[in-house]
Amino acid sequence: QVQLVESGGGSVQVGDSLRLSCVSSGRTSGSNAMGWFRQAPGKEREFVAAVSGGGALTAYADPVKGRFTISRDNAKNTLYLQMSSLKPDDTAVYYCAARSSTYPYTSDSYYDYWGQGTQVTVSS
Repeated sequence: QVQLVESGGGSVQVGDSLRLSCVSSGRTSGSNAMGWFRQAPGKEREFVAAVSGGGALTAYADPVKGRFTISRDNAKNTLYLQMSSLKPDDTAVYYCAARSSTYPYTSDSYYDYWGQGTQVTVSS
């Protein structure tokens, strides 16, 4: 089993920055691909960003390209999502996810483990 715990969410203003963290524990390793997904009220969960095991490959959803950066520190078992130029449309619960192999798929169906989520609210 893998446990994922997100932190770093909060309420910010348009244009602000925020960094989310996700600490993994249990049967986890640097070879697991990991990703961030989000779910806004009344909407389905959507892909935000993913990184391969080892960190060589990354993928981003079009709405966040150029504004969000995903990274990982395998020595600390921590995944990050640096968010900048935040918009009201970024308001959502953000979830960290991990999968049992290394490729960073963008579909949530490929991910085996999920955190409890952290709320990000962007107001104008």
